[in-house]
This record gives sequence, structure tokens and C-alpha cells, in this order.
Amino acid sequence: MTRISRRKFVAGAATGSVGLAAAACDQSSPAAPAVIAERPEIRWRMTSSFPPSLDTIHGAAKVFSKAVADMTDNRFQIQVFAAGEIVGGLQAADAVTDGTVESCHTASYYYWGKDPTFALATGVPFGLNSRMQNAWMWEGGGIEIMNAFYQRYNIYGLPGGNSGAQMGGWYRREINTPEDWKGLKIRIGGFGGAILAKLGAVPTQIAAADIYPALEKGTIDAAEWVGPYDDEKLGFARVAKYYYYPGWWEGQAMLHFFFNLQKWNELPPSYQATMRAAAHTANTIMIARYDMQNPPALKSLAQNGAFLRPFSKEVLDACFAASNAVYAELSAKNADFKGAYEAMTKVRRDGFLWHQLSEHTMDTYMMILQREGKL
Repeated sequence: MTRISRRKFVAGAATGSVGLAAAACDQSSPAAPAVIAERPEIRWRMTSSFPPSLDTIHGAAKVFSKAVADMTDNRFQIQVFAAGEIVGGLQAADAVTDGTVESCHTASYYYWGKDPTFALATGVPFGLNSRMQNAWMWEGGGIEIMNAFYQRYNIYGLPGGNSGAQMGGWYRREINTPEDWKGLKIRIGGFGGAILAKLGAVPTQIAAADIYPALEKGTIDAAEWVGPYDDEKLGFARVAKYYYYPGWWEGQAMLHFFFNLQKWNELPPSYQATMRAAAHTANTIMIARYDMQNPPALKSLAQNGAFLRPFSKEVLDACFAASNAVYAELSAKNADFKGAYEAMTKVRRDGFLWHQLSEHTMDTYMMILQREGKL
């Protein structure tokens, strides 16, 4: 082929490519709007269990809502309402069950009083860490196990964020021995209260906005919430100086998006897939934000007078024994709890075997370097 003929060939090929592209556009462009038009326009409401002031935990619902809208060209919009705007924070799941709203963002363990099985989807004493919880939910059948349970409450659930390992709360007095739990009035969410009650404490579940006034007035002696970032916002250090760790009742706390089951089943499959993808996004972003926000908040709390205290091994051993006793009691009389608990503990047993070789060994060495000022 001569130089000229090659030039003609390239020019002709380019012209042909443009023509083919134009033809493809002409053929596909009428269909594209038709495909979009086939997707229904849907407007849902989502009630949160959290106030907007707790921007990370409340923000997970906003992340989810935006992701759903972005992935559907705004054809599926979910408006997020703060706790108290439609129903109280601890009534969010009930509002989904009865159809008052189509969806909510909440902690499953808030409803453990209805059935303790609810607690396992969020976190239980001496349970999983956040990575293990993700593994159980998304890859170990946890979502399916919990939804088989949720359906009797007219709910379909998807993981919707995680706090990571939590702190052990704020106390007016020190907790040095297991006997120090006796008579202690403590705000605690979820299943951990049942364990502390077995040790003689007086647990109560109070929504976030009401915790500080209760501590300030002496209605309660102690309170736990999440960790440094939220705890500093809520001001607990001003009324209770002793800040304990670890939060053995929540080695992680997974939140959930609950959807009215009938409404969920009515969604096109593509919208259900969108919801799953949006839940993944919210689940990842929430814990990433906490991991960025908690370190500087902890420094600030310590610099401003909080007394950091570890729970002693004696205290932790007593709490672990009490936890196992409660699990045995519940498993003996509740088949749903027994099945979900056994599935969770299998992940726990194998997970900690792996993590002690990989994550723990590496993390421990890096923490030694940190203490030596080498990082």
C-alpha cells in the first residue's frame, strides 16, 4: 500500500467509524430515555433513631439516601427524618413494621426487648469485631439469617454502618471489682444491659438526647454511648469523669436500614440492587469517618480532664461469665436466638484464630513503635 493510499484508508476508516458511531447513537438514543422512563419514580421516608447533631451516625442515612438518588437519576428519593420528627428514636422499627414510614435507620439491638435475637445483628457482649461482623453478614449468611427472623415483624434489613469497637462509658465513680456494678444505675443500649443486670447493675435504655440531663441530675450514675467523637459532642465528661474501656458489650455495633417488607417486595429488582449497593456505601463510610474522628477526640477529652481507665481482668472475666450464662439461658428457650447465636459464634471462633496471627501481630508491633515515638 502506498503512502497516499494508506492516508486515504485511514481517512476512510475514520469517516466510517464516525458514521458507525453516529448510527449506533441514532439507534440507541430513542431507547435510552425509554429505559429510564420504565423505572418508576418513588418517594420514601426514612426515620432515623439519631439526632442530626451526631453527624456521623445520623449521616449514614444521608449517605445511603444520596447514593440511592444518584444511582437512579433521582427517580428513587428517600427523605431522611431525624429522631423525633416522625417518631421517637426507639420507635423507628415499629414505624416500619406498621407502615407509618417505608424505612428507618436504627440499631437492631434497640428492640431486643421484643426478642433477644434482634441484638445479634448489631452486636452482643464479647461478640465479633467490625470486620468479622461484615464477614458474617455479607459472606457468612448473616443477612439471610436475620431476615428470616425480621420477616415476622414485616421488615427487611440491610447493614447500614458500624461504630467499630466502642468505649466502656462514663462513670461518676471507679469500677475496680465486679462488686462495683451492684446498684449502679447505667444508661446502656441493647443486650449489654441484661448482662449488667445479672451483675447487680440497674440498666436503662435512654435515647441520645436524654442521656446528658439524666447524668447531670443524677438520675443515672453512668452512661455509655459510642466513642470519643460522639461522647465529646454529648458533653459527658462535664458530669462524669471516669472514661472506661473497652466496651466489652460492643466490640463493634452494626446499624441497619430496615424496610417495610411489603414495600421492599414491591420494588423492581434493579432498585433492590441499588439499595444493597447504597447500604454497602453507607456501611463503609460510617466506620471510616469514626476511625478518622475518634483519635483527635480522644486526645481532646484526655487533655480536658477525662480520666481514662481500663476495666480490670477481674471485671472482664466476671462479665464474660455472666454473658455466657445469659446466652445459655436464652438458647435453651428461643430457637431463633440459638440458631443465630451459633452461626455468629462460629465466625467468632474462626475469626479470632485468624486475626491473632495476622491483624493482632502486626497491630501490636506497630503500637509498640507508636509508644516508642517512631511513627
